[in-house]
Amino acid sequence: MTGLKTRRRGTTLDDALLAAAWDELLEKGYENLTMESVAERANTSRPVIARRWADRPSLAKAAIHHWHARHPLAAPDTGSLRGDLMAYLEDKSTNRAELMTLLRVRVAALAQEAQTTPAQLFELIGVDLTSGLDQIWERADKRGEVDLSLLHPRIRALPFILIAAELTRTQQPVPHQTIEEILDIVVLPLVTR
Repeated sequence: MTGLKTRRRGTTLDDALLAAAWDELLEKGYENLTMESVAERANTSRPVIARRWADRPSLAKAAIHHWHARHPLAAPDTGSLRGDLMAYLEDKSTNRAELMTLLRVRVAALAQEAQTTPAQLFELIGVDLTSGLDQIWERADKRGEVDLSLLHPRIRALPFILIAAELTRTQQPVPHQTIEEILDIVVLPLVTR
């Protein structure tokens, strides 16, 4: 291990362990994640981790949930549904494109081990990939742009689903023009008719 072990407790220790596990996941993938590598990165011992998480899957899931909870995407408030969705999708595309692609690849083995898809795995972990969208829809409802009672949850998730599909297909940030097409040709005509 590098350096001296630092005595940490409670949430400070948990945060350090989960941050180390997250870094290990991103750099090496789930298939190469070990309690020992996380302990070394966090400058602690394996038993410290084992007292908190019984196994590698529970540690990986906790690390994903921890990172997501600490890095939420804000729901923009531009004053219009189109503007809010445009800003949200551009932010998602620009700031999360690489992460979403990398994370799907890095947790594929965990999803396979859990006999689920990566999207279902995130849901099981409690990671809401569409966080922020509900606020956008609620504001649009208050402004009279949509009738929220008529919008099924699948329709409300559609902007994210379409961007996620583009990100998965191209593995690059989605161009502004493509986001405009998604909104103007598919989403807005569907929700504002």
